Amino acid sequence: MAQAGQIRAGIGGWTFEPWRGVFYPQGLKHADELAYASRHLTALEINSTYYSSQKPETFAKWAAATPDGFVFTVKASRFCTNRRVLAEAGESVGKFLNQGIVELGDRLGPILWQFMPTKKFDEADFGGFLDLLPTTQNGLKLRHCVEVRHASFVDPKFVKMCRDRNVAICVSENENYPLISDITADFVYSRLLMGSDEIETGYVAEDLDVWAERFGEYSKGRVPGDLKPIDRTGPAEGPHETFVFFIHEGKVRAPAAAQELLKRV
Repeated sequence: MAQAGQIRAGIGGWTFEPWRGVFYPQGLKHADELAYASRHLTALEINSTYYSSQKPETFAKWAAATPDGFVFTVKASRFCTNRRVLAEAGESVGKFLNQGIVELGDRLGPILWQFMPTKKFDEADFGGFLDLLPTTQNGLKLRHCVEVRHASFVDPKFVKMCRDRNVAICVSENENYPLISDITADFVYSRLLMGSDEIETGYVAEDLDVWAERFGEYSKGRVPGDLKPIDRTGPAEGPHETFVFFIHEGKVRAPAAAQELLKRV
């Protein structure tokens, strides 16, 4: 029987006014929100880095506010991914990686590289971009995940190039994007974007049950049986740390969805 890796669940960011009085207790100081969120969830996706850089001392402060074992993932700068020629992003990638993310230390999880829905798969250019991503930074291990949102990426060549480089493909649940279920790295990264604020737990119980079962399979290095991978010649089964984030639609209820998922796994 395959051993399982840890399943982490969280949300995008931790500063969102509608969470106050819903997820955050009424009267909680804004400065204490990160400490609270990191003790009720097991991961947070830092989104502010997509729009602008941060200072090293900011990353250090964030790390210090969280408990041992907690993990941040970091959304890479749009200046790296929103460009016509991806293979020419070296300077932007270097600037992003050198802004101080290593100050997160053992709290640093995977880096998410998100691409525009209009970005199509170009084998040579995308391969050139992936080759720009280092495996270490100042001695700290780096893990990379790509979130692609154009149907042209449903291609065995794309899966293979990611697998060859130990880069995860984000399992994105969104009616407008392809759901690529293949495992291409030694971890799994998923973003669930179909929640609803009309549902107290973000998703109905039945859907949370389905996803919990799927992530249980992913955590063992297996693609869930009800999802069809592009390339079935995946890596060997074994423990895969699995990251799940509730993002976008249903944002007010996203923390509740993450907590409900954690109960199930």
